[in-house]
Amino acid sequence: MDKISFRFAQRKDCVLLLDFIRRLASYENMEDAVVADADLLEEWIFDKGRAEVILAMYDGKEVGFALFFHNFSTWLGRAGIYLEDLFVLPEYRGLGLGKGLLKQLARLALERGCGRLEWACLDWNTPSIEFYKSLGALPMDEWTTYRLSGDTLEAMAK
Repeated sequence: MDKISFRFAQRKDCVLLLDFIRRLASYENMEDAVVADADLLEEWIFDKGRAEVILAMYDGKEVGFALFFHNFSTWLGRAGIYLEDLFVLPEYRGLGLGKGLLKQLARLALERGCGRLEWACLDWNTPSIEFYKSLGALPMDEWTTYRLSGDTLEAMAK
């Protein structure tokens, strides 16, 4: 376990983050959906502070990441942490890095007084679903995520 460590991403990591994002998109068969570039990541994560990233390190090498941001629960009356993406390079899976990233986020949520840590997972992603369940995470089957983006978002704004 002494080979595993974690650190917050820095501006200099934006190219690496983009590579991880593209690899995640490839795993999810959604490569064409990635329109982000390193400059956009730098702007939104570091200039605007809209998200944070924890990097997983193995033997000093960055091998995974968790990108997250704060949301808010009106029912709890306080913030939570929403995990947008969690990814570990395939050759480093099974070493505890994914669990370690989630532990880092859980600790951070408690340190910041957050009421919950939550995320979404694709229905077909059985390995991740089983992993999350093994940690005690509960699926929110009664909720469906909705999205407006692109042309539909612009139409709604008019």
